Amino acid sequence: MSSILPEAPAESGLLGKVQYWFACFFVVGWTGVVCGGLYYQFVRWEYPCPLCIVQRMCMLLAAIGAGVIVRRGMAGSITGRDYMMGWGMALIAVIAGSFASWRQTMLHVLPGDKGYGSEAFGLHLYVWAWILFQASVVAVGVVLALAHSTSARTIPEEGPYRMAGQLALGFLGTVIAVNIVAVLFEEGFHWYLPDDPTRYQLPYDLGVPP
Repeated sequence: MSSILPEAPAESGLLGKVQYWFACFFVVGWTGVVCGGLYYQFVRWEYPCPLCIVQRMCMLLAAIGAGVIVRRGMAGSITGRDYMMGWGMALIAVIAGSFASWRQTMLHVLPGDKGYGSEAFGLHLYVWAWILFQASVVAVGVVLALAHSTSARTIPEEGPYRMAGQLALGFLGTVIAVNIVAVLFEEGFHWYLPDDPTRYQLPYDLGVPP
């Protein structure tokens, strides 16, 4: 005799779909923030320091955590366990990113210190990163609190749901690849970046300095 899973309550299914769309937004949002860092690196010629790279890694890891939820949703159903796993991964990443951005902020907090890199809307990029990481801790905490009772077993496998998931994950994968190349180009064949990078090291390691 086959067992039949009970139908999820309508409210639970609605919350699941809302969380799916929020996960897509979370992936695109953090990936877009990393793109902002790449803009400053390649357009404004500002070399990211080791702490900058760590913050980018945390941003991408947070996006990957939400990407787990998106990928499950593209298969048509998401369970509460899927939500808790994906958001748990994202929470660890944003907490780690908070410490990295706080550390960089504290290094330049003394009066007269001009900070590292240029500013955006009056604040340095690592200060904005700290603000966004803190906001994400709160947001992920809220959705985690609802995850145990949230499921979406009827997310359509076609149409806007799947298209949004494909675009979000494709965007994330592309930026991860670009970031790996950017770090390799700056760090070269060395284990560590200097605290204040002044050049792209890979061409020098290959014997073809620009």
